[in-house]
Amino acid sequence: MDNFLIKQETYLEAGIHIGTKIKLIDMTQFIYRMRNDGLYVLDLRKIDERIRMAGKVLAKYEPGEVLVVASRTYSGNAAAVFSDLTGIKVFSGRFIPGILTNVARDDFMEPKALLVCDPKGERQAVNEAGKMGIATIGLCDTDNSTTFIDWVVPCNNKGRRSLALIFYLLTREYLMGKGKIASYDEFTTPLSAFEAEKGEEAEAAAPEGAQAAAAPNPAEAAVVESTEPASAKEEAAEAVAEIKAEEAGEKPAKAQKKKGKDEPSE
Repeated sequence: MDNFLIKQETYLEAGIHIGTKIKLIDMTQFIYRMRNDGLYVLDLRKIDERIRMAGKVLAKYEPGEVLVVASRTYSGNAAAVFSDLTGIKVFSGRFIPGILTNVARDDFMEPKALLVCDPKGERQAVNEAGKMGIATIGLCDTDNSTTFIDWVVPCNNKGRRSLALIFYLLTREYLMGKGKIASYDEFTTPLSAFEAEKGEEAEAAAPEGAQAAAAPNPAEAAVVESTEPASAKEEAAEAVAEIKAEEAGEKPAKAQKKKGKDEPSE
């Protein structure tokens, strides 16, 4: 417990561990217990482990190789600050079909890694990423399917404070992994900036020259499906295996490709 990314009390105050009254079998391994009121509670230790690893995996990629999809208001606000500080592009609002598969679209994108904030509401993006072989990290609540999700981050993915804390930690871990900061003390953006509405505290917290979240182009285009095979999933699997091996003091082993599911937590 002493090795958490942030104080345990901060996690609890944000409600990051509070799930829903629905439990899908995919998320069983991440659930700690069910409360008397029927709400499922996620395992705080696994939440912390998964956020830590997600940050390290993202840091294996350059900002232009990652796309964040944040369709809800709360996730969009927090993701916008994440984008300002890391340079990673964020797609807010409704995800238009074909953005990851239709090469004829003006807004066609080819990220190597995708982070979705709600696999249920952002299922179109998840499905397209699965089809194109894009490594996908998902912020998953107890009621989420993990199909095509390569790395599950169990969490309350609906609450404002919970999402703010997740993106605060992911930003800090990404900047550490990229060598932009040498210690947590150098990360001076307050957690409150991730909770603010866009244009308020979040704008003030952004460093000069940082990239803002990109707005999508909703224009329709003729459907031309890309069939180019992608190796991003293998790269992500290798990155996870490599990080785990390094932490265990072992020699990294070549990871096998997974089909849309990460391995159960140990």
